[in-house]
Amino acid sequence: MPEPPLLLTLDLAGTFAFALNGAITGLRATRLDIVGVLTLGMMTALGGGVVRDVLIGASPPATFRYWPYLVVAAGGALVAFFLSRPLRRFALHIELFDAAGLSLFCVTGATKSLQYGLAVAPAVILGAVTGVGGGTIRDVLVRRVPTVLTSGLYAIPALAGAVIAVAAVRTGVYGLPAALGAALACFLIRVAGVRYNLNAPVAPEARDRG
Repeated sequence: MPEPPLLLTLDLAGTFAFALNGAITGLRATRLDIVGVLTLGMMTALGGGVVRDVLIGASPPATFRYWPYLVVAAGGALVAFFLSRPLRRFALHIELFDAAGLSLFCVTGATKSLQYGLAVAPAVILGAVTGVGGGTIRDVLVRRVPTVLTSGLYAIPALAGAVIAVAAVRTGVYGLPAALGAALACFLIRVAGVRYNLNAPVAPEARDRG
């Protein structure tokens, strides 16, 4: 099944944002050479989409069927590598790239899942999985607890964006404005969480340890 132009465009935008984020995160966490930066950036950018495609039966995954995915992911990682010094001065920028990738991928994950015949609830869940998948792989590779397990406003924004995207598809109003609106909702919730240190409720025992 060929990728619809809107889905492909949003997917590539998310790929670039996550490649930047993954590469910069790796450079901050440890000393990586150019091969390490490329590897981490590309796995962060492509991991969520591969998980999505495997789960919905889109085989082989779009990453390996459409060359722009690999090129865009490698390009984002290389931009981070060569501009690492100015970019690393602005920690918020790293979070913004992560929020952008999360937002775009939760929308494309949900809508593509619907195209492959999934029901509403599974499509929403898989949209969130697509969004958080790349960041989870990134965190595991740099040996830190995945953000999705420690930040309450990480999975929640992805679920919100996926819900809006699925609702737009089901009501027949899905298009560029609806897709960008769903992504923007996810982005704003995530950025608000980062900016104001907002989290979902945690167990009393966890609060005591904190």
